[in-house]
Amino acid sequence: MAELITVARPYAEAVFRLAKETNSLPAWSEALAVLAAAAQDPLAVEFAANPKFSTSQVQSLLIDLLGARATQPVSNFVATVLVNRRFVALPLVAELFEQLKAAEEGTVNAHIESAFALTQAQVDEIKSILAARTKRKVEATVSVDPELIGGVRMTIGDDVIDASVRGKLASLAARLTS
Repeated sequence: MAELITVARPYAEAVFRLAKETNSLPAWSEALAVLAAAAQDPLAVEFAANPKFSTSQVQSLLIDLLGARATQPVSNFVATVLVNRRFVALPLVAELFEQLKAAEEGTVNAHIESAFALTQAQVDEIKSILAARTKRKVEATVSVDPELIGGVRMTIGDDVIDASVRGKLASLAARLTS
């Protein structure tokens, strides 16, 4: 994972700079989302890696998939990724791009996991706590994980705030065994 992120980061940063200069962050975001979805499909990965197909054939397929999103800069990006055999890095490129975009817009993406379904008021309260902590606007996705037993676990980038019963039990067990 670390190696792939090292490969993906320069692509994401370059695309972000270009998108920012050309004031096309949303368009690049859409194009990268489509490319990332394609790169997560095992058949597409096999097709891109198959030596029977040329880089231009794979590029043509991806450009067709992008449709109207395939501007000249996007097409050039696809060609560069394929020539350098970085197709499998596209999901990470898209993820890193979205992180850079969120930072530019002053937002941060958070994932909130709860043992039980949360009301909108509870989600808003958690978002306001996270916003105060990060000093940014928080966009959140929420999911239910009954294995947490109780409480919530919040993830923002690499930071995890585990306020779940399962997390507290694991912490207690670690302290007791050390």
